[in-house]
Amino acid sequence: MTRLILRSTIFSLACATFIGTAAFADAPEVLAVETQKSGMGWRFDVTIKHNDTGWDHYADAWEVLDQDGNRLGLRKLAHPHVEEQPFTRSLSSVMVPDGTRVVYVRASCSKGGWKSNTVAVELKH
Repeated sequence: MTRLILRSTIFSLACATFIGTAAFADAPEVLAVETQKSGMGWRFDVTIKHNDTGWDHYADAWEVLDQDGNRLGLRKLAHPHVEEQPFTRSLSSVMVPDGTRVVYVRASCSKGGWKSNTVAVELKH
């Protein structure tokens, strides 16, 4: 009985690892973020890499968050970038609260949704 439970546990862990790795591999990756203060707001130029396959699976957005996870800005991506990898898209007029020194950027894809990992971005005033 113990051997059966152990085999079942090992099988379950192997499946979870494979599924988790596959899901992670398909997640969009934020490669770079450049910022620039512009008037009262900020401009963000975000470079993303993702294995876009077409309309069925592509990086569909990225967002800027504060330290509490509140959304400061959202950039929707209107189409797949199958032939353009990595790619950079911009968002202007992002209002960042005074005194904020670090924001976080994360990306989303049409199949997996929002990636749980964020990239910390230091704002240089």
